[in-house]
Order: sequence, then structure tokens, then C-alpha cells
Amino acid sequence: MSPLTIIRLTVAILLGIHGFSRAFTGGVHGLGGFLATQHVPYAQVAAWAITVFEMAGSICLLTNRFVRIAALCHIAILVTGIALVHAKSGWFVVGGGTNGVEYSVLHVACLVATLVSSTPRAVPRSGPR
Repeated sequence: MSPLTIIRLTVAILLGIHGFSRAFTGGVHGLGGFLATQHVPYAQVAAWAITVFEMAGSICLLTNRFVRIAALCHIAILVTGIALVHAKSGWFVVGGGTNGVEYSVLHVACLVATLVSSTPRAVPRSGPR
């Protein structure tokens, strides 16, 4: 197993746990409430869309399917989270501070590595060549 495969699988598991946990512990409503305070239209719908994508996108990363799309969408969600939530808390998640950007930045870096190392699979052509 290549080092980048280990990174892809680890990030998929961590981000997937985030989405599955939110979906099955009632956290989607809280995310929707927060998004509403940020003036996101249809905040509850957006919260469900983010949560469902976190689950489905992580499965895509785990199964090595649609990796580029999954990585790009996860990056967009993480960068938005950095801008709306974590940046105002500084760098550290714990220790030198709380709720900072370091964990999200690490995920983004791992997803960028996954994105640039993934090779698009050729779609077989049907019919005569």
C-alpha cells in the first residue's frame, strides 16, 4: 500500500466519521442553525447537503472512486469551515488555543496531495475505433 493510499484512506475515515456522527447524533440541526446565523440561504438544507456529502464523499475516497470530485468538494467544505469558524480562533485546535485551523489545514493538505496524485481513469469507449 502506497503512502498516499494511507493518507487517502485515513482522511476518508476521519471526514466520514465527522459526517456520520453529525447525521446520527442530531447535529445537523445545530449546523443548520449556525449556517442560518451566517446568512446561508436554506441553512437546514445546506447542513443536510454538507452532511450527506461528507458521508458519500468519504465513501468515494475509501473506494477510490470519483476521488478528484470528492477531494475538491471536501476541500471546499473545509476551507469554508476555516473561514466561518476556525480562523477567528487562531492556529491551535488544543494546547495553545482551541478550535483553531490546524486540523482543517492538515485535512486540506492531505486532500490536495490525494487530488494531485490521483489519476483519472479512462472511460472505455464503446463501438468501433
